[in-house]
Amino acid sequence: MTSDASTTASVTAAVDLAAIIAAEPDPLLFATVSGAHLYGFPSRDSDIDLRGVHLLPVEALVGLREPEETRSRMWLADGDEEDVEMDLVTHDLRKFVRLMLRRNGYVLEQLLSPLVEHTTPAHAELIALAPGVVTRHHAHHYRGFAGTQWRLYEKTRELKPLLYTFRALLTGIHLMRSGEVQAHLPTLIGELGGVAPRYLPELIAAKAVAEHAGAEVDFGRVAGDVEGLHGVLDAAQAGSGLAEEASAYDALDDFVVRVRLAG
Repeated sequence: MTSDASTTASVTAAVDLAAIIAAEPDPLLFATVSGAHLYGFPSRDSDIDLRGVHLLPVEALVGLREPEETRSRMWLADGDEEDVEMDLVTHDLRKFVRLMLRRNGYVLEQLLSPLVEHTTPAHAELIALAPGVVTRHHAHHYRGFAGTQWRLYEKTRELKPLLYTFRALLTGIHLMRSGEVQAHLPTLIGELGGVAPRYLPELIAAKAVAEHAGAEVDFGRVAGDVEGLHGVLDAAQAGSGLAEEASAYDALDDFVVRVRLAG
């Protein structure tokens, strides 16, 4: 997955992400930036979506208490010039890998994000195993996510859910055709030039001004383009050479056990 390297620098400079990662109660195998920064259309006032995997000790999984498999918090962090809204979500390794095996494109985007704030050898090994979970049925994830965002756009008429709609559909199409998880919308526009609507760069530029800007577009036109992309995604899935089922279950099971026992 590729992205604009300057995005990483600007995100990192705004907030001391290393200090946030170091303060987590359990070690992180990786932490990456997701959301609008990963997708290539952050606004000046966008929050920072930090995603990762933590490693619970064995004792937390074999006792009577329910393990804290998912940790989520939002807060205002001190930035260089002003406070920045932070959104941090991490899953325990076992839960994250189970999500990978459930044809969840969102967690694959987090794992493969080029906006890496913290990494380990286990992160690299998990990346190497990721192709073994990609199937043609990941199209369902992107089709469903696009539908949810489109309904939100219909209610709010804001640019953000509209761009999320297009991004999800184009990511799904690209994945079905190439087997590569690509979440960066400007890159997708370049690689799928014959499919992506020509006005998308203008919408990205407008989104940069404000996180909740309205979408000054012809509703009928964008509705037709979204419907058309659903058709392209359907065709891409039907003709995809991707596997029907994940092939990496045993390798991932071995990976989770090894990493857990090693602490």
